[in-house]
Parts: sequence; C-alpha cells; structure tokens
Amino acid sequence: MHSSFARLTLLTFAIGVSSLSAGNGTAAKEKPRPNVLFLAVDDMKDWVNCLGGYEGTVHTPNIDRLAKRGMLFTNAHCPSPKCAPSRAAIMTGLRPSTTGLYDNGHWWLPNLPDVVTIPVHFRNHGYRVVGAGKIFHHTAGNNPPNQWDDFFRLTFRNDPWFRSVKLNYPWSKSGPYPEGFPFSSVKGLGHENDWGSLDIPDKDYDDALSAGYAIRFLKQKQDRPFFLACGIYRPHLPWYVPQKFFDLYSLDEIRLPEVRDNDLDDVPEEGRKLAETRRSDLELIRDAGHWKHAVRAYLASISYADEQLGRVLDALDASPYAANTIIALWSDHGWHLGEKTHWHKSTLWEEATRVPLIISAPGHQPGVCDRPVSLLNLYPTLSELCGLEPIKFHDGVSIVPLLRDPQSKWNRPAVIEFRYGNAAVRSDRYRYIRYHDGGEELYDHETDPYEWKNLAASAEHAAIKTELAGWISKQWAESAPTKKSFHFDPDTFTWTHRKTGKTTSGKQR
Repeated sequence: MHSSFARLTLLTFAIGVSSLSAGNGTAAKEKPRPNVLFLAVDDMKDWVNCLGGYEGTVHTPNIDRLAKRGMLFTNAHCPSPKCAPSRAAIMTGLRPSTTGLYDNGHWWLPNLPDVVTIPVHFRNHGYRVVGAGKIFHHTAGNNPPNQWDDFFRLTFRNDPWFRSVKLNYPWSKSGPYPEGFPFSSVKGLGHENDWGSLDIPDKDYDDALSAGYAIRFLKQKQDRPFFLACGIYRPHLPWYVPQKFFDLYSLDEIRLPEVRDNDLDDVPEEGRKLAETRRSDLELIRDAGHWKHAVRAYLASISYADEQLGRVLDALDASPYAANTIIALWSDHGWHLGEKTHWHKSTLWEEATRVPLIISAPGHQPGVCDRPVSLLNLYPTLSELCGLEPIKFHDGVSIVPLLRDPQSKWNRPAVIEFRYGNAAVRSDRYRYIRYHDGGEELYDHETDPYEWKNLAASAEHAAIKTELAGWISKQWAESAPTKKSFHFDPDTFTWTHRKTGKTTSGKQR
C-alpha cells in the first residue's frame, strides 16, 4: 500500500475514535466554546495595505483594522497555488502529496469519502455549521451539502464562463454573456479574463449576497456555538465590481510590477514552463496598452472584497457574539500580474504563494508575526483554540504558540506543492524550489525580494538547500482519479465511478 494512502487509512480510524469520544457529556458544563468566523477570499495576493505587497496605496481599511485586532502573519503561504488543491488541503488538513488532489480536475469527496473536513469536525463537536460563497472549490461536486447545516451558494449568474457553457446545476443560472461583454476592450482574452462594472445594483453582486447571508445569520439568536464561513469570490477573475471601486485608483498612479526581461534565464525548464502558461494573456493586455487598466481592476476587486468583509465584521461587532468569536481571514493563493512574465496563479514563486492570514482570538493579544506559516495550520489551530478533540495525522500543526508569542521559537518553514513532485519551501529568509525532474531554485529574500537571482548552483548555499529540501515530502501519492472518472448527479449530489460502479453520496446528513 502506498504510504500516503496508508496514512489516510489510519486517519479514518483516528477520526472514528475522535468522533465517538467527542462532545457528549462534560462540554455543556464547561465555559462556552468560542464561535468561529471563517473568512476566505479568492486569489488575493499580498497586495493589501497592511502587508505592503503593492508598491503604492491599496484601499483595504477593513482588512487593516482586523489586522490591528488580531495576529497578522506576514509570511503566510498557501498549500498549493491553485484553487481546488489549495482549498482541499486547507479544509482537510492534508497536503496534496498525501491525498493526490493536485489540480482543479479533482473532486475531493469521492476520492476521500471518510476524511473529516473542518466544518464536519466542528459539527461533530456540537457546533452549528453554516456558510456562504466560495469555501471549498466552487465547481460542482466540491462543496457537498453534507458538509454543512446550511449553505448559501454562489449563483455565478454574472460570470461569463458559467453563462457561456450553460451549466445546469440547480444553483446556477446560465444564459448569455452580460450585456457589453467584454468590458476590458482587449480582444482575444479568455472567457474569465475580463474586467469592468455590470449594470446591476451593488447589492446584487454575488459577493454582496454572500456577505448578506453572513450578516443575517449574525443577527439571529444562536442557541449553540457556531462556525460561520463566508467566502468572498473577488479578486478572482473576472474582475467585475461596482465602478466606485475603480474610482479609488487613478490610472496615472498605478504602479506596475517590477519585471526583468531576462528574469527566467537562470530558471530551470519546469519553472519556465509554469511561467509560460497564460503568458499570452499578459502579452495581449500589454500589446493593447491595458496593463495598468488590468492592475487597477485587480486592485479595485481587492477593495471590493474588503468592503464585503467589512460589512460582515460590522455585523459581528454589533452582535452579542463579538466577545467570544474567533476570526480567521485567509486567501487560497496569490496571483501574478506580470511578475516573472507570468499572468495568473500556478507557480511556486512568492507572488503565487504569499497570502493574507489574520487570526483574532479572544484572550490573545494582537500583533505581527513574521514566522513562515502554512494555511495547512488553520485546521489544527482552530481546533485547539476551540478545545476540540485533535485529529491525528494532519500535515499542518497548530500555530497557537505564535498567537501567544509571535517571536517564539519556530523551526518549521511553509511547504507549498503544485502538481506531482513540485514543491517550494519558504523559510524566514529563503525560498527553495525543487521540480519533479530535479530542477532547483533558491532565492534569498533578505537581498533579493523579487526573486531575480537563482542561487541554487551556489556552493556556499548548498547547506541551506539541503536543509530546506528535507521538508519536502518523500512520498507523493499518485494523482487521484479526476472528474472524468466519475459520473456526477448534481440533483442528488452523488458520484458514481465509471469503472467500479462505486457510489459516494454528498447529500445532506
């Protein structure tokens, strides 16, 4: 048996023991457990004001005020630089190399039917678990009803891709492209890569609806602790937000990313291949003279997401739950806007992996922590903060010690994986990358924050490479069966393996 799948078998046993021993007896007599407000944003790199990733002003007052009331992790990184594998890892606590969920073509539940996710773990311990927007990957089959007591789905009625393919999911409204598409005026871009303002009221944008669900929930009386997840879709493409957010940024003041023409000359072949993916989008945008326009649209989308987060935070502060609620804010991965001549996510460089992470917890002082941490740590951290029975065999660890003292000793780097055999390791100072064919990169962020000089061939850095390489998984699970291996029925939320006939149900429990 492959060692990764052996671990999952042991994990399933441990989950069963944990669930049997949890929640029935003494919990009600103890101090009420804290609630959790779980705030996710999509494709938000480190371009928020409190992180300083953008070399200009970013209007993120709500994220900034949350950073002042919680612990801001300035060296936080995603488990994988793409939506589905990153979110599957965050929500299960397991690396892609453990599960084989490497890309967006994987559904997690039919491949891991016995793994307990964050919401189910909290529900097993007596929490009311609800959510809205994008928490798991949004496509059909990645957010089963059995994970939640209640969930308000994204409709994507304004997303041109969902309209163009006329999906028949019960929660989606397909139809023609929105009137005026494409709004960017850049011809030849893919279905998603558009930006502009739609001719609809601000309250009808999908993220406003998701925030509205969270606000309504916080206004209701709750008779038990709750886990409330609110997933904001922007700044994911297409960058459709109300015009007032574009107006925050003068085109003349937009700062373009620092780019070197020969930046990839010292990058191994596999790294160059990742950079070249979606490069045509960057070239089309630049050739049309719209690079600044695109950057402004991304910034506008960040500010729009910030306003929705602010609405939810205001609702929490106005509720009776404010004093006993943990707030965790995170983004699933970063984004390239031309750095390394790349447009999109899906690389192992800093731009694609560094993300906002803020945790505000009752009894813990606010602060700033520059230790390298992975979003894989969210699951065990929230479990510890809430006094839940820990699940063994998670690939992440609790970062509660860093909430207590952000300068405490910490010898774990953040490990990022993308597809089979490719990994990056981010320490306090260095980023080491190793590809499946043995190609390597090493960057010193103390002297080279843009990752322009690859030190992997430097003899004086050999010991650093060896140390960081030791954190990369020794065993990689084979790629899990993809969507093509299953028939999915969106009405009953069941998957049937096309060869074996095995059926997995995601229906509401």
